[in-house]
Amino acid sequence: MTISELESLIHSSGKDIYSFCEQLTRSRIEAEELYQDIFLQAVQKLDKIDIDNNPKSYLLSIAVMLWKNKKRKRAWRARIAPEECLTEEKQEEFSEETTPEGYVIKAQEVQILKDELKMLSDKYQIPLVLYYMEEQSVTEIAKVMKLPKGTVKSRLYKARIILKERLIQRGFKAE
Repeated sequence: MTISELESLIHSSGKDIYSFCEQLTRSRIEAEELYQDIFLQAVQKLDKIDIDNNPKSYLLSIAVMLWKNKKRKRAWRARIAPEECLTEEKQEEFSEETTPEGYVIKAQEVQILKDELKMLSDKYQIPLVLYYMEEQSVTEIAKVMKLPKGTVKSRLYKARIILKERLIQRGFKAE
């Protein structure tokens, strides 16, 4: 892959990759940092990126690897010297609802779903985000996570069951 091909990949898939970074990090600032790190790593590994073999999946796998490394380092540091966590207030964007009540209900439902998604371990959360938000196939997720397809399928299945049970406990109807 050449630099110009990487630039066109950034233009075509950059928003999806950034969105995935936001889902992983749950923070705009950390997402921006991870996003930059992905492309720095991509520039270093230009010779390994095959433009004909779904380069977006390769970049997503870099994102997963970098995020796992960062979380591992953060956990190690927290064990050595705990630090106070700063939270970032986020403005949520929603499509226009016909009534103010509908807007509030939709906002609450989305927040509840996000909260429950955050409670899942990475082994369930990452495949769900890749599948539903990044619209990756099971095969692509398997490549990104370096797992067999059957494992990805079972994690998606298990994650759906866990989310469904938690949402029912919070008063949502089972569909």
